[in-house]
Amino acid sequence: MSEPVLLVERDAPIAVVTLNRPEQMNALNAELRIAIGDTMAALEADPEIRAVIVTGAGRAFCAGMDLKEIGGGGEGQTGYELSVAGQDAMRAGFENFSGPVIAAVNGAAATAGFELALACDLIFVAKGAKFLDTHARVGIVPGWGLSQRLPRLVGINRAKEISLSGNAVSAELAYEWGLANRVCEPDRLLDEACALARDICSCVPGVMEQVKSMIDTGYSMHFDEAMRYELAVGIESSKQIDSAEIGRRREAVMERGRKQ
Repeated sequence: MSEPVLLVERDAPIAVVTLNRPEQMNALNAELRIAIGDTMAALEADPEIRAVIVTGAGRAFCAGMDLKEIGGGGEGQTGYELSVAGQDAMRAGFENFSGPVIAAVNGAAATAGFELALACDLIFVAKGAKFLDTHARVGIVPGWGLSQRLPRLVGINRAKEISLSGNAVSAELAYEWGLANRVCEPDRLLDEACALARDICSCVPGVMEQVKSMIDTGYSMHFDEAMRYELAVGIESSKQIDSAEIGRRREAVMERGRKQ
């Protein structure tokens, strides 16, 4: 009996999702793409799970699309179908999850694997891992958001250097350029990702998720529009605020800060 292509380990409030095709460097075949969407939907429906960490089994995070499967043709394997399916999977899998999704990049994240990491809210990367965008080298264009997400993270000139050259970006350079939140020792990658996830999940349930949604929604707006949006959300939220409870929470935060 073959192993599942996706492993899920729940340790509430966190779930660790592991791409599990190590012999294929976790390349995304149709089965794995569907499993990612279905699993993330199930985790979103689980009230005990508030954060998800995505990583890869073996020596790669994700080597991109399964070119062997694509080369065999078949239903759903045209460029258009793969682009639509990929964007749907990224949206259903990550954008629609209300809490933070952290990519724990343990090895190479190439092309569609790079896009997978970019669809997450935060990126932790192990020393020795690397990012590659080989779309232009293999003769296809991005369809899962890389050409739009990458410039917003690293700036347009650096994004062009990465995507037009196809050269590898090291973990250290990824951090320097703002692509990665942290660079970790390989044996500490998941521990550090889990530690931050638990810090995030210690925030007030519902409010942390709303703040994430506000950041994501406002980021695509013009600044003035985004400020009006934040004000409107804040006014609506203030109607449900218990001032005494806010005071107690503020004191707890200050005490936590004194202990750190």
